[in-house]
Amino acid sequence: MLNSLSGRFLILTVIFVMLAEILIFVPSIARFREDFLTNRLERAQIASLVLLAEDEVNADLQEELLKNAGVFNVVLRRDEARQLVLSSPVPKPVAATFDLREAPALALIRDALRRMATPEPEVIRVIGQPVRMGGLLIEITLETGDLRAAMIDYGLRILWLSLVISVITALLLFWAVQCFIVRPIKRVVGNMQAYAAAPEDARQVIEPSAAIRDLREAEETLQSLQTQLTGALRQKEHLAQLGGAVAKVSHDLRNILTSAQLFTDRLGLSEDPRVKRMAPKLVKSLTRAVHLCEATLAYGKAEEPGPTLARLRLADIVADVIDSERLSAGEADVTFTQEVSGDLVLRADAEQLQRVIANLVRNARQAILNSGAAGEITVQACEDGGAWIIEVHDTGPGLPPKARAHLFEPFRGGATKGGTGLGLTIAAELVRGHGGTLSLADSDATGTVFRITLPKGNLGHTQ
Repeated sequence: MLNSLSGRFLILTVIFVMLAEILIFVPSIARFREDFLTNRLERAQIASLVLLAEDEVNADLQEELLKNAGVFNVVLRRDEARQLVLSSPVPKPVAATFDLREAPALALIRDALRRMATPEPEVIRVIGQPVRMGGLLIEITLETGDLRAAMIDYGLRILWLSLVISVITALLLFWAVQCFIVRPIKRVVGNMQAYAAAPEDARQVIEPSAAIRDLREAEETLQSLQTQLTGALRQKEHLAQLGGAVAKVSHDLRNILTSAQLFTDRLGLSEDPRVKRMAPKLVKSLTRAVHLCEATLAYGKAEEPGPTLARLRLADIVADVIDSERLSAGEADVTFTQEVSGDLVLRADAEQLQRVIANLVRNARQAILNSGAAGEITVQACEDGGAWIIEVHDTGPGLPPKARAHLFEPFRGGATKGGTGLGLTIAAELVRGHGGTLSLADSDATGTVFRITLPKGNLGHTQ
């Protein structure tokens, strides 16, 4: 229990209440001492009235009056004359004199603590103000034994009362902490443990229900975190399933494409000019497809291999991409434009860069076709002092807000109906492998622009 939050809170409550009681006790015991001495002054004044009423008082009556008053002698000061009214033998010399008339609070507290700490009885002189205009001053001499005993008795009563108050307060606070803090926290901890056992189960996501604002904010934050984590785990599971499927499909597809390559080689023997012109492009496309199957899809079986960098002419890669997409567009009213200088040579992995540009151009073509209007796709490239910049422009309808929010996330960033969003995700990963970035430069109702930035200082194996 001591290691629990409620147990430690209970102990701290008792300690703090006791400290508060001590702070109250110190001035209280000083006040008790002052009242005790004031009471002795009043009783001594009453005893002295007998002498003032009668001229002569026998020794026995005087002793009884002093005993009832609890003092050794009484001195009154009336009309500037100091008069010993009642007296008896003093057993010890007077150890100290205390004047209660307008005594400061700190002095009263100091004298009270000193009296509590002095076990030996002493004889003290106390000076006070007579009540009801009984004179200018009253002075008594008394022993401190009864005073200290009364102070100790009073202190013990305060101590027991403080303990009772502390225990009751602590129990009430313990109950309150259990109801309003510990139980909600235990509920959150229990939910976290249940969620940790099955994080893919959306039913384990916490439902905020705390009435306390701070705890509810914590529950809402935890809910958001669990929701995001569950989504990420589902996405990871989806990717793992896709990887298994791609690994199986790629094996058989590679064999089919290899056979298609053999048949395509024979097309090169044809005398038809169109066949001779198209056959090399078909062979290149099939070769890239075979290589892609061998490596598997980026999110299917393994991460993309690092790029093998070599110097290449960008115009040749862009031309291949545009020729393939122009064939795919068929009779659709889509215009392809290449604005890449034939002298622009950059350092990159030819196959991976071709896949990146092909993904961007293909997405642009599909966006224009889905819009039902004519459009234009332009590939531009330039270089500055530190990087090569490639941009793919289209005059399509622009990306929807949802696609822009999850642009490079697999299965969430698809902009067309039925799209998985894997194309942009793969393209972004390939560009990052070159040390560069793929970003959305612009997208509105007039079209979309994607920008590829490849630093000239990128690292890798250069052929």
